[in-house]
Formats: sequence, C-alpha cells, structure tokens
Amino acid sequence: MNKDEVLRYMRTSSKTKDEAILSLADEAIEKIESVSQPKTLLRVFDCAVGEEAVEIGGYAFKSKALAENLRGCKKAAVFGATLGIGVDRSIKLAVLENLSFGMALQAAAAEKIEEVCDGLEEEIKKQYGFKLRSRFSPGYYDLDISEQKKVFAMLELTKRIGITLSESLEMMPSKSVTAIIGIEN
Repeated sequence: MNKDEVLRYMRTSSKTKDEAILSLADEAIEKIESVSQPKTLLRVFDCAVGEEAVEIGGYAFKSKALAENLRGCKKAAVFGATLGIGVDRSIKLAVLENLSFGMALQAAAAEKIEEVCDGLEEEIKKQYGFKLRSRFSPGYYDLDISEQKKVFAMLELTKRIGITLSESLEMMPSKSVTAIIGIEN
C-alpha cells in the first residue's frame, strides 16, 4: 500500500514530520492489510456507444459523459471489487474506541481498494493488450447511482463475491467499488 496516498486520504502531507501521524498511518496500513480479504469479479462485454447512452452486455446505461468516455470502444470491462466485511468491522470498532485511528483506517482502506482496482486494470491490460479509458462508476457525472442495479445484475455481485446493495443504493461492505472501463481496440 502506498503510504503517501494513505497520508493524502488522511488530509495531511506525505512530507509531514509528525511522528504520531506517521505512526498512525503505519498502524492503519498494517491493520487493513491484515483484515482485508479482497474479492473481485471482472467481465468484458461488447459495447455500443451512442450520443447519450451506452449499451453494455445487453444493458443500456444512460449517460452522455459515459458515452463520451467510451467513444471508439467496442468492448468494456465491468467489475466489482470489495475488501470484505472485516474492514468494515475494524473501522466501526476503531471509531468507537479511538476516532483518530478509525479515520486512519478509513484512509488506509480507501487506498487499499484503489490498489485492488488498479490491479484489475493491470489484469485487463495484460489480457487484452489495449489502452484503457478511465474507470467510470455509477454516481459519477451524469451516470445515475441507480444504474448500480444494472451492474449488480450483470455481474451477480451478491451471489459471486458477497457485495450487497441497499435500498438507498449503498454497497456493503462499504469499501467496495463497481466500475466500467472502456477498452480501446
């Protein structure tokens, strides 16, 4: 895990000399590494890009920004990733006992899920050998958060890797990500 990024998520500088903050970051990284159980699911689908929508794997995603992002792509990777419920439990317990440590755990978990997502992007590059577009998730720009339901249906995330979607469209475990990535061919 990149400690500088954890410090950035903690809203401090990687150049800090404050030993208490540096120690807190180290402790949080160690804890998140020990409790996280990353699970991922990745599928590649054909896609058709229109002006204000994209069809991926038989599902239409209405979003002008997503269409712009995927313009020129014939394939799109759709994935889900989670750090598992142990991370949520650790953060909740820490917040009750030591708010500073809980916040440091949040920062370390944010960096850890980014690391997992970056690893998925590398996997796509290795398998397909093409340039990838930026990750795009429901809730960003004009891709409504309700489109998350389609991603869950496409990938069967609850059944396959244990991510659930609440009625208010929050993912559980909380350190979970879904995204669409255009594959240039």
